[in-house]
Amino acid sequence: MWRSAIWITTGLSTIWAAEALAQVAGTPVPPGSPAPFSAAAAPAVPAGWRVVGLPSRRGAADSVAPTRFDTLNLDGSTVLRMRTDASYANLVWDLPRPQPSADSQLAWRWRLETPLERADLRVKGGDDSPLKVCVLFDLPLARVPLLERSLLRLARTVSGESLPAATVCYVWDRTLAADTTLANVHSKRVRYLVLQGPEAPLGQWRTEQRAVAADFLRLFGEESPTVPPVLAIA
Repeated sequence: MWRSAIWITTGLSTIWAAEALAQVAGTPVPPGSPAPFSAAAAPAVPAGWRVVGLPSRRGAADSVAPTRFDTLNLDGSTVLRMRTDASYANLVWDLPRPQPSADSQLAWRWRLETPLERADLRVKGGDDSPLKVCVLFDLPLARVPLLERSLLRLARTVSGESLPAATVCYVWDRTLAADTTLANVHSKRVRYLVLQGPEAPLGQWRTEQRAVAADFLRLFGEESPTVPPVLAIA
């Protein structure tokens, strides 16, 4: 069993995340588990985490700059800082091999200072979230509907990334109520579960613990009655 704990807070354009990994009492941490941000020597991000941005387009004048990631000391801890300005990127930890997910628990705490006023996960123009923690699953392509399978293959070719066939993202949203589920408006290969909604207090830590398998089955159970292994955390 692995347990990843991610502490996140955001301001207008900055997110801090501290302690990427917490060991379950009495449970050894499997090899390849995410490196804790608290162990980093600021301003470096621990080795093993990689930044994945949007694929570049030759000659494109409107290419999106990548989000900047570094670490710094905050309130006595080394934390992750994410700075954005009309930019995009994910910070990804790839597991050395797919990990069984049947008994996995994902735990973290997060804190939101300022919501994104124009974000709306229900429309393409507003597809954004101030806080998001994602689990990437090794769902076999044979389980994916034919049209989406073709689109996923094309996306893998264009991006140069081995994009997963199923991703569960836990989000903090300013408009959608907690426990809302929905698919990403650009691809049904990514599905959201809102954990903190408009009633969640700003500027206060909120603790989460999720049974990864149950959440996968809730969002992707119509495609796969079994839970595939986990590939990565983003």
